[in-house]
Amino acid sequence: FMKTKTTAMKPQFDLIRKTRSFLLDAVKDVSNDQFNKIPQGFKNNIIWNMGHIIAAQQGLCYVRSNVPIVVDEGYMKLFKPDTKPEGQLSADAIDTLKKLMLPIVDRLETDYRQQSFAAFKPFKNRYGVEIQTIEDALNFLVYHDGVHFGCIMALKKMI
Repeated sequence: FMKTKTTAMKPQFDLIRKTRSFLLDAVKDVSNDQFNKIPQGFKNNIIWNMGHIIAAQQGLCYVRSNVPIVVDEGYMKLFKPDTKPEGQLSADAIDTLKKLMLPIVDRLETDYRQQSFAAFKPFKNRYGVEIQTIEDALNFLVYHDGVHFGCIMALKKMI
């Protein structure tokens, strides 16, 4: 009996959810000023990293598969790679980003199960990693979320 791809990818979706749940718990007591603060020696802040996690998921899975993204287009402009915080985000904007972190993983899993990413376009990412399939993208997403969770924890110590 062979595992289906969907079943085989369940641990990745669970790990993404777990990482994001830990992240949300880690920032539950962070003030709006702290979310927006860029400590000396850093290029960005906690909320940019959270927004970037969201934008990266959309770019990596949806945009690469020519599927419409499931978040506001503005997030892509604000948080895509090679951007940095532009001014302060409001309490409402911060709250919206926090509330998106987990539901977009559920939507990603649903869309994956429905084979929405069949037209995924392979590429080599900025780390030199060949991402050939949507499964490669999901595996990379686990790593990417972890990297930015680490950035957030470092930023949290500095604010």
